[in-house]
Amino acid sequence: MLIGAHVSPVGGPAKAVERGIERGARSIQIFNQNPRAWKPTVYAEEAVAAYHEAFEASTVDALLIHAVYLLNPASEDPEIREKSLTSLTASLRAGDRLGAHAVVLHPGSALKGSVDEAIERAGVVIAEALAESDRCPLHLENTAGSGGTLGRSFAELAALLDAAGGHERLGICLDSCHLYASGYDIRTAAGLTETLDECDERCGADRLGSLHLNDSKVALGSNVDRHALVGEGELGEDGCAAFLSEPRFDGLPCVLETLSDPKNSDETDVRQCEALRVRGLAARS
Repeated sequence: MLIGAHVSPVGGPAKAVERGIERGARSIQIFNQNPRAWKPTVYAEEAVAAYHEAFEASTVDALLIHAVYLLNPASEDPEIREKSLTSLTASLRAGDRLGAHAVVLHPGSALKGSVDEAIERAGVVIAEALAESDRCPLHLENTAGSGGTLGRSFAELAALLDAAGGHERLGICLDSCHLYASGYDIRTAAGLTETLDECDERCGADRLGSLHLNDSKVALGSNVDRHALVGEGELGEDGCAAFLSEPRFDGLPCVLETLSDPKNSDETDVRQCEALRVRGLAARS
């Protein structure tokens, strides 16, 4: 498992690699544009070259690019869908140039409208963004389920995959907090196994490609997205240890999005997770 963290790309993507190294991360995740603005970032050739040089010299093994939260490919508003398409395409093209493991996308929200129709709209946008980019995979992230968000269940994720044409570059990013908040009890190895069996059955075993490890401030099935520090929420240390030691997650990037000190890079969070993984593996054996 490639345990890592979400880091800032301020100063260019090479600086994100530096920040990942400081955290002892084997995977990093960035936003490739300002998360509060629609305008996509297009990296200069010099920035791309500097990133590759830094990455190849580092102990970081995988980059994830998180599409910004403004996007709603499922919106009924054609202007929002068009802006979402432009931003998502830019993220995938950045992933192409940087050799990213994947772009991670929240699939969107139906708001108060029909979920089935929203899934179809999202599928069209996703398929077009994939057609307008070359290589980078796109991982649809499961959601907690509030506000009509799509992807709260494996059935919805499977429907999104189908609506986007089942493209070979499409995958799944599983977020531990979102799983728990949407009703999947993953606090034990047995509960996680049952959950992943359903994921494999509904979405396909080959679709799982990346992970977010976040503890949850809210109760099972609350449908509220509230991250807690690892080991300090409803999942607790035992639940996080079970997640970190899951055999089907071996080799996947696992990014921490909630950090004890997000502004100052240190290895505390990553090292804690490495210790929890060892603890989880021992419990499984």
